[in-house]
Order: sequence, then structure tokens, then C-alpha cells
Amino acid sequence: MAARAKAGEIRRIGAHRVIDRNADLLAELGPESVDVVIDLVAGKAWPALLDLLRRGGRYACAGAIAGPVVELDLRTLYLKDLSFFGCTFQEDIVFENLVGYIERGEIRPVVSGVFPLARIAEIQDMFLSKGFVGKLVLEPPPS
Repeated sequence: MAARAKAGEIRRIGAHRVIDRNADLLAELGPESVDVVIDLVAGKAWPALLDLLRRGGRYACAGAIAGPVVELDLRTLYLKDLSFFGCTFQEDIVFENLVGYIERGEIRPVVSGVFPLARIAEIQDMFLSKGFVGKLVLEPPPS
């Protein structure tokens, strides 16, 4: 999912399909149509994500930018035999492996821009505008 204005850029970097972030996911994809949901948003739209999951599906959460408190009908969890995962901590080896994949060119992070740390206030405004695709990188001054 992405803002409509970002859809072309998202496709350019490899997405086969981009769904507008304001779309009705159940209407777009259909109930019980996906195996895994990775959620950084949560909030009021959260229950629909569980409706998308097939029986035995997995839900992973690594953020709650639309709101941290959600309502769960526990019957959805146990009757569909869902698994829930929090995704904020990884062992050091996971980061080491990730860096290795990047160094070998096996994966390529999407970087929207690299900026000197002295521009942090300006870049924070850029971040809040959400008008970019990828990560904004701040470089500390040379020591």
C-alpha cells in the first residue's frame, strides 16, 4: 500500500501491484486472501487486516503510527488459528547478515537521500511531509 502519488516509484523498484493506501483492502483483495500481513500502521483499520488473513495466517507488527490501541475479537484469533508476531528486536547476527547482503549487492536498500546531520531539522520536516519513497539518511560530520 502506498499513496497514489508514490505508486509509479514503488512499481519502478519492483512492486507488481500497488494498492492505494486509502483503498478498502477487503474490496481490493477479498476476505481470507493473504497468508501474511506485515503492519507498521495499526489504528482503526486494523481489524480488516485480520479479515484478509487465511486460516493459519501470520500477522507481524513493527509499528503503530495510526494508533497503538486496537480492538480484537479473540474468536478471530483462535477460530482462524492465527499467529501474531512483534518485530522490533533481532539478535546481532541478523543485523550482521543484513549488512553482508547489502555489501554483496544481494539486496539494495531504497535510499531517497543522504544529508549532513547539520540539516536534521530540515530533514525532519521532509520526513513529516511523507513525500518520498525509501529512507532518509543522516551522515554525522567526519571525526
